[in-house]
Amino acid sequence: MTKTLVIAEKPSVAQDIVRALTPAYGKFDKHEDHFENEQFVVTSAVGHLVEIQAPEEFDVKRGKWSFANLPVIPPRFDLKPVDKTKSRLNAVVKQAKRKDVTQLINACDAGREGELIFRLIEQYAGGAKGGLGKPIQRLWLQSMTPQAIREGFEKLRSEQQMQGLADAARSRSEADWLVGINGTRAMTAFNSRDGGFFLTTVGRVQTPTLSLVVDREDKIRKFVSRDYWEVHGTFDAQAGQYLGKWFNPQWKKTEDAEAKADRVWSAAEAQAIAAAVRGKPATVTEESKPTTQASPLLFDLTSLQREANGKFGFSAKTTLALAQSLYERHKALTYPRTDSRALPEDYVPVAKQTFEMLAHSGMRHLEPFAQQAIGAGYVRPSKRIFDNSKVSDHFAIIPTTQAPSGLSEAEQKLYDLVVRRFMAVFFPSAEYQVTTRISKVEQHSFKTEGKVLVKPGWLAIYGKEAANEVEDAKEGDKGQPLVAVQPGEQPRTSDAQPKGLKTKPPARYSEATLLGAMESAGKQIDDEELRSAMQEKGLGTPATRAAIIEGLLTEKYMLREGRELIPTAKAFQLMTLLRGLEVDELCRADLTGEWEYKLSQMEKGALSRAAFMQEIAAMTERMVKKAKEYDRDTIPGDYATLATPCPNCGGIVKENYRRYACTGVHGTSEGCGFSFTKSPAGRTFETAEAEQLLRDRRIGPLEGFRSKAGWPFVAEVGIVRDEEAGNFKLEFDFGDDKDEESGEIVDFSHQHSLGACPKCGAPVFEHGANYVCAKAVPTPQQAVPSCDFKSGQIILQQPIEREQMGKLLATGKTDLLEKFVSNRTRRAFKAFLVWDKDAGKVNFEFEQRESKYPARKTAAAKTGAAGAAGTSAAAKKAPAAKKAPAAKKTAARKPAAANYRPDAALAAVIGDGAVARTEVVKKVWDYVKAHNLQDPKDKRVIVADAKLLPVFGKDRINMFELTGIVGQHLHSQGEA
Repeated sequence: MTKTLVIAEKPSVAQDIVRALTPAYGKFDKHEDHFENEQFVVTSAVGHLVEIQAPEEFDVKRGKWSFANLPVIPPRFDLKPVDKTKSRLNAVVKQAKRKDVTQLINACDAGREGELIFRLIEQYAGGAKGGLGKPIQRLWLQSMTPQAIREGFEKLRSEQQMQGLADAARSRSEADWLVGINGTRAMTAFNSRDGGFFLTTVGRVQTPTLSLVVDREDKIRKFVSRDYWEVHGTFDAQAGQYLGKWFNPQWKKTEDAEAKADRVWSAAEAQAIAAAVRGKPATVTEESKPTTQASPLLFDLTSLQREANGKFGFSAKTTLALAQSLYERHKALTYPRTDSRALPEDYVPVAKQTFEMLAHSGMRHLEPFAQQAIGAGYVRPSKRIFDNSKVSDHFAIIPTTQAPSGLSEAEQKLYDLVVRRFMAVFFPSAEYQVTTRISKVEQHSFKTEGKVLVKPGWLAIYGKEAANEVEDAKEGDKGQPLVAVQPGEQPRTSDAQPKGLKTKPPARYSEATLLGAMESAGKQIDDEELRSAMQEKGLGTPATRAAIIEGLLTEKYMLREGRELIPTAKAFQLMTLLRGLEVDELCRADLTGEWEYKLSQMEKGALSRAAFMQEIAAMTERMVKKAKEYDRDTIPGDYATLATPCPNCGGIVKENYRRYACTGVHGTSEGCGFSFTKSPAGRTFETAEAEQLLRDRRIGPLEGFRSKAGWPFVAEVGIVRDEEAGNFKLEFDFGDDKDEESGEIVDFSHQHSLGACPKCGAPVFEHGANYVCAKAVPTPQQAVPSCDFKSGQIILQQPIEREQMGKLLATGKTDLLEKFVSNRTRRAFKAFLVWDKDAGKVNFEFEQRESKYPARKTAAAKTGAAGAAGTSAAAKKAPAAKKAPAAKKTAARKPAAANYRPDAALAAVIGDGAVARTEVVKKVWDYVKAHNLQDPKDKRVIVADAKLLPVFGKDRINMFELTGIVGQHLHSQGEA
């Protein structure tokens, strides 16, 4: 009997499909990597199992960072397995090749990436034939409820229907490869051609997104604040006081963006206006009219990410993970990776069913509004909500008809956000009475605007949160209820005062505002519905924008400070290079937005894949050519002049594209030859860092340097005299001070000791990049060192503060430190630093695991002793950290008392109720194993899902961190 193979994107979706199909098609048998019954075989990928690569004959292995082998534009792309998921790929391919499997169903996520995941697996399975040649159908799911899955199987789409999406998916993948590989290699070759290796990554969507952030920061830096004044008046009417703000009724917009009708540009003029009206009567005219405010549209992914960032501070990546969990695991939301804010026109009955569910869901804060909507018949057809022309592959994110349970605190917050928005869009508009009052005094006009909420409509769903918007009355602003003024009454101006203010630069991007800018390709569009019309020309897709932002943060092109995104010097240098080379496609968001628009046209069958790829190839060739043929000494740009003079001749030091260089006393010549690179070992100095380095001749220790082999290292940087060259040069200092060899005397008399040396009892001080014993270096008291105690101020990228070193010297142990990074695995880990008397050095000690099994030695421990070597670029291997002395064996222990209670985040994982501390780690491990959350490559690493993310506070942790982390989420029964 022949069978149909169903390939889902993730194991959890495969399980959902099996559960949904069982009632209709019979029981499935579970095998190691698949489920099977008489009609279906169901298996799954785990995201991308296959990736594209250049064919062997076009693959450049040696010399790939030189212009000689660029551009790389292969006539076709080969496929290769993703290393960490090879076993899963083999399992899926094995099922696909079965002779009794005669057709395939693509059940990957309903979107471009889901289409690509399946198509590449199918192509790889077919080998040289380029495919298996078996018929393919598409399961297209908007909701993950069992009913929706069964309905999806009744309405399978044909391979021909999906061809446009498949073409767009492949084209996006190949275009990103071509631009990313060629752009990164070309810009790296350009930046490295004077020596060294300076990796410069670029991307088809990543780099134009970065240009938005850099342009905004450039405006902020160049902004010159101006003083201005407003004049605020207080008016006494018979019914009471009201406020008003002076304005010029004849004012018209000019090119000056800071000019406004209510701004006065001199203190004298503002004082004169205030003096002229103070104590005088006012003639009042006013206009009052009703106005309405409709609720915002339903959420698409980008608007949900923006709202969650603004309200809760969730990153775009976190919001996507939570929404995906609510869709996939809890079946509580519809498909989240959508760019639509409307519902299909036949969805009215489903919307009514959703309100019925909400009315009986047990969510007390929402039930009354759901019941009100049902009773008043609010759910009815409306083009603002139900519009097929605004629904492509997916519709807006709304709650499903399934009430969720067991949500984490973060999941509950996001679910509430979606439910409130869903309900609000059906409720009536809010109604206001808006009054504009003009009070004229001695030819001067003052405006007062009042806004009174008459009927809350949809705002009632948001309660006080929305009411604050109306009640937050400021001087003369909308929001204040106005006291009445009788006809013919002339209120007296009891006071008038000028208020001095300053113009403000534009705000930095947050994730919320950057997502909005990506959606509209950088165009400032405030109108919600107009922005929706522009989103086809946005940067990236809703599903990829979070990853793009995270990629820029990972590559250190941006830093996240609070909710602000701040571009680094590395980002400015990249933009200077691309603009200097006139590679506009990677600098201008709107041009790249056009590429995204063409991909969306391809999805609809309105543009051929060949035409699009031809344009991408031409763009790639032009980009490489511009970099290869650029023959000037520097790239034109907006460069800084340092305040500190040249240490060699006292000349002016200026920045150029590659270096900070002396330009002579007048700043116009070639100077004395002194200069230093802007990007030593691939790390670009911020201007302030370059200034400090020049002023103090030393800076650091700094992180972010990379060796020629690509390994990160930490070092101080100094400017030292090069007697042979007769000038100064830049030099790394890894903290391995050679004072004892050089015989240079070190004077510690101006320092306070951190404590007694654990080896000899002499005082320990800061010296260079280390903490050293006073007898380990030449001093006035002892010219010949007699001790060798030394420990780095930064160990495996973890700064060791004075306080912690003092604690180590006093007690033999620091607090738990959380930012060590293993040299071997490149993974972060937590540890205590301890004085190991037997080894005679500082070592690591890890948290005791509350388990009957002994702790394994970790990769981090094998890295070596936590001494000065930890600060060098290539730390030597040393013995593993010693374990703490084992406690004496005792008789059988009593069961631990259940005297702790988990907080909401941890309870979502292990359940509520009192627990013993020792039970908690076991319960978390049970959850991790049940959900297959260990990294396949390193079983000691736990990958957080949406429930564990609020517990861990990050995407992944080392198993040795687990005990300490869960302890933070436990409260003793006696605590409040």
